[in-house]
Amino acid sequence: MPRWLVGLLLVVLALGLGGCGGEPSQAGDEPAAEAATPIAAVELQPRDLSRELMVSARVEPRAWVRLAARTDGVVEAVHVEEGDCVEQGETLVELDVAEERAELARAEAHVEEARLEYARSAELRDEGIASRASYERARAALRSAESEQALWQARVDYGTLAASRDGVITERMVEPGEAVAARDTLLELVDTTTLVLRPGVSELDVRDLVVGQDVPIRLDAFPDADYVAKIRRIFPAASPDSLQVTVEIALPAEAADNGVRPGNLGRIRMTVDERPDVLAVPAAAIGEDGDQRYVYVVVDEQLERRSVETGVTRGPWTEITDGLEDGDIVLATNPIDMREGQRVRIVGWRG
Repeated sequence: MPRWLVGLLLVVLALGLGGCGGEPSQAGDEPAAEAATPIAAVELQPRDLSRELMVSARVEPRAWVRLAARTDGVVEAVHVEEGDCVEQGETLVELDVAEERAELARAEAHVEEARLEYARSAELRDEGIASRASYERARAALRSAESEQALWQARVDYGTLAASRDGVITERMVEPGEAVAARDTLLELVDTTTLVLRPGVSELDVRDLVVGQDVPIRLDAFPDADYVAKIRRIFPAASPDSLQVTVEIALPAEAADNGVRPGNLGRIRMTVDERPDVLAVPAAAIGEDGDQRYVYVVVDEQLERRSVETGVTRGPWTEITDGLEDGDIVLATNPIDMREGQRVRIVGWRG
């Protein structure tokens, strides 16, 4: 091989070796930047985590009175029928008390006689003619006669059955001419001015209810009318059979005026364990590290781990009682595969 060709090959070889052992290119001086992980996030804002209890009950009158006869007798007149509105003191039923009236008239005559005798005895005593003993006997006789008169007056009054309160007659159980005995129920009277519902509530839920609490109610017979009722009273003991406590809920006064009647079915929505305006995150966003709970907060497109204290869980949301503030942006998904300082970009929002 000619010497000039051998020299040319040595030069080419030397140039190739120099290229392999030279400095790295400028493009290889820095590692590639970390790609941002797409995440779903939630912005913390106050929300209502109160628990609602749904129950149903029939509308009832608050007062339901059975009006009974106060003496034996024959019904002489009945002045009302079902559906009649009555006022307190109004006469509803009259019994035949002719015998009692006769006895009352005789008692009144005895009172008159005793009163005259007492007056004469008082005059004679003042004149010094009658003894004090005769005067005392006359006064006692008068008091006895007056007591007898009051007794027969009461028996005559027992022949009249009057309304014990304002209300509506819902049942009439007697007709003129019937013989009735004392304590027989003759009429039923309900007070429709105050309508109530009395649902049973679990002993575990009733502890969170208070008298005076507002209760939204919808009636099946009036689907377009929503009423705000109030808890009127909570019964002191649970039923031994159902372990439920009766809660009396009073409808507003206009309910009766709008046609709501006893027997209508009401759907009741009661708030128990009120927790308005609390901060909450998706339950899945909370991680556990031993006894510690934490979430990841997005700060400058990076994840920052925060320890938190939690409260109740309502559906998909868990209350945060400490560790976060209103407006914080929090990772909304399971944090197990995430790490502190990880770069992220928000591609979706929850809540």
